[in-house]
Amino acid sequence: MSALTVAALAVGFVLLVAGGESLVRGAGRLAVTLGISPLVVGLTVVAFATSTPELAVSVDAALSGHPGLAVGNVVGSNIANILLILGLTALIAPLVARSRIVRVDIPIMVGFSIILLVLALDGVISSLDGLLLLAGVVAYVVATVVISRRRSADPTDTAQDGSAMEDAEDAEGAVGVDSAEDGTSHSVLKSSAMVALGVLMLVVGARLLVTAASDLAAAWGMSDLVIGLTVVAIGTSLPELATSLVAAFRGERDLAIGNIVGSNMFNIGAVLGVTSLITPIEVAAGAIRFDLPIMVAVALALLPIAFTGMAIKRWEGFLFAGFYAAYIAYVVLQASDHDALEPFSTAMLWFVIPFTALWLIVLATYELGVIRGRRHARRDPVPQE
Repeated sequence: MSALTVAALAVGFVLLVAGGESLVRGAGRLAVTLGISPLVVGLTVVAFATSTPELAVSVDAALSGHPGLAVGNVVGSNIANILLILGLTALIAPLVARSRIVRVDIPIMVGFSIILLVLALDGVISSLDGLLLLAGVVAYVVATVVISRRRSADPTDTAQDGSAMEDAEDAEGAVGVDSAEDGTSHSVLKSSAMVALGVLMLVVGARLLVTAASDLAAAWGMSDLVIGLTVVAIGTSLPELATSLVAAFRGERDLAIGNIVGSNMFNIGAVLGVTSLITPIEVAAGAIRFDLPIMVAVALALLPIAFTGMAIKRWEGFLFAGFYAAYIAYVVLQASDHDALEPFSTAMLWFVIPFTALWLIVLATYELGVIRGRRHARRDPVPQE
């Protein structure tokens, strides 16, 4: 291990932490300045900012004549965002899932994932497909910001579940900005500069870490395949990881989960949309049969996880992280045609996945019963004697 590799690792980690801190602080202040909730900032500004590595990698692949790499980059990143990053972040602190993100944003993310799978069934994502994806994410951002600003301007306009009031309260008290500090004193320019600086540090830090870790893995005798499936695949998700972890440590839990959900939508709508406008993207048959359905299944799994208790708890974070480890193990075993692939696949297909799905269905059903019971109690209160 050379001193240069060690230095690159150290500097990369420092830049990731500092970049995540700057991005979270800037986003929190931007939320106050613009009068929108930190959740919405996480779903839009922060999500787009942390998706810049995926966009850079995919556009570079398209310009270099390898547009098919964009699909693997986005699909792998989306799976890692939910299973690995939300899993690790929830292990630090349970993530609060606002009713708005459960009712609206996660279902929209699932919709983007399903649309991508349908568009890829013919083996190519055409320029027309890309235009549709890009238009979808632009429409989502515009609608999200406009609705959030209207709700913040009129706190009395409360939805049945109180999500509008939640947004208004969040906009007034964004974490990361001292309560005694007047949000209007932070201009949009200054907050945007902090966000831009954070993005720059995240991108440079992630690049240094990926390069150093690849050199280190090669020195230890790891194959290019394993390096690509682990170090490089996770590398483009490091900005999301750093941002979500910093947000969790600072108590900005709305921003943490909003960052991931929004980033996954940007990866599909903006990254693949822009890349396919440059050149049509060929989708490998293996990705259609395995990776894209896994991405859809992971997105679907997030809905009951976030719905139960309106939070992603620590044990659920551990479950996500465990499934990501299983996914990586499967991909590596399949690529190397290892003898352990068949028993491993059998165990996952017939035992682990069905048991987990059944458990999530039971939890979601129980949560629905609790919610209905509360609503019934509010409608028909027990008269006091």
